[in-house]
Amino acid sequence: MKTSLRKLGLLFVFVACGSIAMAQLPNEKFGKPSNLEWDYKGWGDAIDADAIILCKSMKVTYELTDQFGSMTENVTELNMDNMQFLGNNRIDESGILVNYDCKLRTKIMKPEGAKHANIDIIYYDGSLTESSTFDELKELKVRVFTKNEKGKVEKKNINTDNFVKESINDKYKVIHVVVPDVQPGSIVEYQYKIVSPRASFLYDWSFQECIPTVRSKCDIEIPAFLKFDMNVPINKLVKSNVVAGSLAYDQNRADLKAAKRCRTNHYTIVGDYILPEGLAIKHNQGAGKEKAEMKVANFTSKINNKELPVYMPDGATHLKIQ
Repeated sequence: MKTSLRKLGLLFVFVACGSIAMAQLPNEKFGKPSNLEWDYKGWGDAIDADAIILCKSMKVTYELTDQFGSMTENVTELNMDNMQFLGNNRIDESGILVNYDCKLRTKIMKPEGAKHANIDIIYYDGSLTESSTFDELKELKVRVFTKNEKGKVEKKNINTDNFVKESINDKYKVIHVVVPDVQPGSIVEYQYKIVSPRASFLYDWSFQECIPTVRSKCDIEIPAFLKFDMNVPINKLVKSNVVAGSLAYDQNRADLKAAKRCRTNHYTIVGDYILPEGLAIKHNQGAGKEKAEMKVANFTSKINNKELPVYMPDGATHLKIQ
């Protein structure tokens, strides 16, 4: 009886420790990998992976200005021609910017996994087309964390000036991020921002990569007057949530009134412990075990507004996920 209780107690401790580890991972704060991340060995069929994505995230926010607010830089006084626009929420696409804040942390598990320290960042550049519209990729930072023989963490910032850029076609470019001298146990962090003038477009988000992913998070806050159809993966590993929010804009109004605000839809979509497509997962089926493949769809969106409104409406908040 005592032996059984001892075994039960050990099992409880094991499960409790495992739950704590799972609950504390991943560390979404970049700049300092946690102790758990340094000790992390993977899970299930990911235990033998060459490399693991500990955390990847994309936070999307909109920056709004009204037409009169942008006019005031060149207008020295109010007159009958521009007075009619004073205080109106006059909106066009040229007064909207979309800001993407992207982060990625990868741990190299084996010598063969060093290649996964190199990534490609694809972004829109239509400057060669008639539209001459382009997204700006900025503030790219890459750093490598390693532990020396004494167990002290050493951080190395990678020079990003020499990364190669090339055109994929007349609309998209890619920057090849190459990180040298990584080794098993190294943790590599990437951070960058994209500023886009294309209010009616959102980049897709891939939850599933060619290596296992502990956490993948997509956080988007969209002005409610922009109606998007949001296609969220239907999978037990991916959870989505949407709430109503509020966005302040036009902070320096010419009429000296408080900043304007508009309603927003705040989407949070999180995927945890996602294996790469093609990696087998064992399922109990009947008396035997068979292998099956897991496929997790990307998060995609498509604008369903035919055109942007001339004036920002005060309509109901759009809370739609397909």
